[in-house]
Amino acid sequence: MKIFFTLLLMILALAQPGQAQELSALAKLQPEGSQIEDSGSGLVIVLAISQPVPWRVRVLDNPARLLVDFREVDWAGLANMPVDSEKLLEMRAGVFRPGWSRLVLELAQPMLVSQSEMRTDGATVVELRLEPALPEVFAAAASLAEPADWALPKAVTFPKPQPRGAGPLKVVLDPGHGGLDPGAESDGQSEARLMLKFARELKELLLRDGNFEVVMTRDSDVFVPLETRISIARAAGADVFLSLHADALAEGEAAGATVYTLAAEASDAASATLAERHDRDDLLAGVDLTQADDLVAEVLLDMARTQTTPRTERLAAAMTKAIKAQGLKMHRHPQQKASFSVLKSADIPSVLLELGFLSSENDLKRLNDAEWRAKMAVALRDAFKLWDREDASLRALPVK
Repeated sequence: MKIFFTLLLMILALAQPGQAQELSALAKLQPEGSQIEDSGSGLVIVLAISQPVPWRVRVLDNPARLLVDFREVDWAGLANMPVDSEKLLEMRAGVFRPGWSRLVLELAQPMLVSQSEMRTDGATVVELRLEPALPEVFAAAASLAEPADWALPKAVTFPKPQPRGAGPLKVVLDPGHGGLDPGAESDGQSEARLMLKFARELKELLLRDGNFEVVMTRDSDVFVPLETRISIARAAGADVFLSLHADALAEGEAAGATVYTLAAEASDAASATLAERHDRDDLLAGVDLTQADDLVAEVLLDMARTQTTPRTERLAAAMTKAIKAQGLKMHRHPQQKASFSVLKSADIPSVLLELGFLSSENDLKRLNDAEWRAKMAVALRDAFKLWDREDASLRALPVK
């Protein structure tokens, strides 16, 4: 007899009672293309979603269950997904942390994933195949720690922010998104690929100049977690960190280049929306939050940023000045602030540049114009040089 199947849709509460975390829904479940069914002694899970997003899978014990996490999927159609299985006892889905949603499958017996893949040829489909496992083997797999590259960063001691020494300026270029996370999309083009193309061109220009060392957080169409991008910059000994984006906004004015620096409060609603879309999970890079509450962690970060923030603001001003000097269009509010996690390195001047918006037809044309991209690259090179000269002059001033 088929085991009774219960479907629960759960939205987990945030830290404050009575509040619920809402999804901004990068992707949506498409129940008509999804199914769960028994296959011999195993179980096959097919999840069709509206677009690729980062994901992971793991198992937990007591009771045996499979967890599939996505950043992030709206599970509104889950009740309509075809299910034909005696190996599945219960299924529930919802938000389990800001920016991440989780599908939980409670299993009738210990089972491990024998095959998993995301196919993006046409429709986006995640397919998992599970096979029975010995209880002790399953328990060992369930006891594994949270994967290091997805967990909150472990504790580090913040190095005292140090102005750079002599030699080439070390620039880390961060092309936004990548791999399973294409970013904004328009007219068959993705933010991830456009930013990678521009980052490569900018890197070549800076290296030809001879006064720069350049590191890229990614040099191909791969997904790199936000905290890893910051770790790359710190490991490279970066003097500056520049994250490159070209998002899409459906509401309000969204055209022209915009320079963003970090702030707890966004300049406006549009900036807040962009920060949420870029970040998803608001990680505080370099701080161990397992033994400290958010307030303590934020105080530590604020202390570490005391010297870095003024240098970052000067870098943003230099970029705005140089972009305008090249005659390139900027947003009517060219310098803005928002809580982008990728900018939260406390010891490296970090700026996020929206080169334009894919929701703007003119911006999209500019991003595909080689001459425009070359001018923007020259502007950023000039901005780095201007900032470095000013930074050196200020370092030479006596401390009062």
